[in-house]
Amino acid sequence: MTETESYLNRIPMWASRKNSLPHIRDFLEQSGCREELLNIIHVAGTNGKGSVCSYMTSILTEAGYRVGTFISPHLVTVRERFLINGEAVEEAVFESAFQKVKRLSETMRGRGYEAPSYFEFLFYMFMIICQEEQPDFVILETGMGGLLDTTNVIRRPVLTVITSISMDHMQYLGDTVPKIAAQKAGILKPQVPVVYDGSSREGSQVIRERAGELGCPAWEITEKDYTLAGRDEAGARILIETGTGPLEVRITSRADYQMINGTLAVKSLDVLRTLGKAVISDEAVKAGVEKSFWPARMEEILPGVYLDGAHNIGGMEALTRTIGRMQQETGKPVTLMFGVASDKEYHEMIRKLCSTVRISRVTIARMDTDRSASTEELARDFRRWLGCPVDVFDTVGQAWEHFLREKGGSLAFCAGSLYLAGEVKALCTGEGDGYDRF
Repeated sequence: MTETESYLNRIPMWASRKNSLPHIRDFLEQSGCREELLNIIHVAGTNGKGSVCSYMTSILTEAGYRVGTFISPHLVTVRERFLINGEAVEEAVFESAFQKVKRLSETMRGRGYEAPSYFEFLFYMFMIICQEEQPDFVILETGMGGLLDTTNVIRRPVLTVITSISMDHMQYLGDTVPKIAAQKAGILKPQVPVVYDGSSREGSQVIRERAGELGCPAWEITEKDYTLAGRDEAGARILIETGTGPLEVRITSRADYQMINGTLAVKSLDVLRTLGKAVISDEAVKAGVEKSFWPARMEEILPGVYLDGAHNIGGMEALTRTIGRMQQETGKPVTLMFGVASDKEYHEMIRKLCSTVRISRVTIARMDTDRSASTEELARDFRRWLGCPVDVFDTVGQAWEHFLREKGGSLAFCAGSLYLAGEVKALCTGEGDGYDRF
C-alpha cells in the first residue's frame, strides 16, 4: 500500500461535521476546476450505476471520444475510481491530483472549512484530473442518493441518467421507494434531458413529476425497450430501438439484469446523438456494448465460479432471477459463498435467495471490516430456510478455499457484499489497499 493510499484510508468516511454543498462548490472553484467547460453525464440510482457507466464509457471510447469516468466503490485499489477511457489513471496522474487536493484541503481548513470527507476528497481529485486531462465527456457517478450528494454541485450536465431504484441506505435516503426516488431525482437540472429506468412504478412517477417541474425532456426505459434475440453461454443478443432504427447488440454477461442496464446506456447515448451532442455510429454502439466489462457483476472469476456484488434487496432479486434461470437450464445444484454488511436488510436478502434458488451448500465468511454482519446470525438464517450444510469461517480467505474445494460440479456463486467481492478479487490478484472504503 502506498503512502497516498494509507493517507486516504485514514480519512473518516462518515463525519459528524461535513461541508455543505455551497462549501463543496467553494472547494471546487478554489481548485481551479471549471465544470461548465466539461460535458458531464451525471448518473444516480440504487443498482446498476457502475454497469451503465461502463457501457457508456465503452461506447463513447469506441466512437473516438476521450472519456473520464468517476465510479465507486473500488474493489481492490482506489485508483479504480478514476478512469480515462475505461482504464485506471496512471500512478503519476493520481499522485499529482492527491497532492493538489491535500494542499487545497489544508488551505481551506485554515479558512474555517471542514476537512473533506473520504468521498469528497476523491471527487476533488477526479475533477482536477479532468481539468488537466480535458476529456471530451465526463461520466460522473453519484456516491449515495443524489440531492445532497457531493457530486450534485455540478450545475449544468449535458445529460442525467437514473438507473434502477430500490430499497437501500434507508437510514439516509428514506424508508420508501418514492422517498429514495426523490433523492435520486435530486440530480435533475432545469431543461437538462434525463433518461431513467422505469422498472419501479412508484420511483418512475417521482422522477417523471420532477422532470416535468424542471422542464426536463424525459425518456423512461423499461424491459419493453429491448427484445431478446438469442442467448448462449457467453451472454445474450438484444434488439434496441434507436433513432436510426432497431440495433442488435451483444451483452457479454450471463446476468439478465445487464440487458436493461445495457439498454439504458444505449438509449441515453442515443438521446445525446439525437440532440446533436455526440457523433456515435451504430458500429461504435455495438462494439462498445460488446467490449464493456464491469467487475463483480456476474463475473466468471474462475471456470464455473461467479462473483456478484449484489448487496441489497433489489440487487439480490435481480441476481436470483439469473441464478434460477441458469439452474433451470443446466439442472446443476447451486453452492453459495455469502457475506454481508450489518446495515443491510440481510434477513430479507437471505429469504429471497433461499425461496427462489435450490441451494445445496452455503459458505459464510466474516469480512475484513467492522461492518461485517455476524456470521453466526447469518448461519441461523440460512439454516432456518435450508436443510443443506452451512459452514462458517472467520476470514474470507478461509471461506474461499473451502468454497472452491467443496463446490464440485455445481453452479458456484459468491455474493452479498462489495466488501466480499473486493476481498475475493484481491485474493485472486494478490493486490489490495484495504477494503473499508465502500
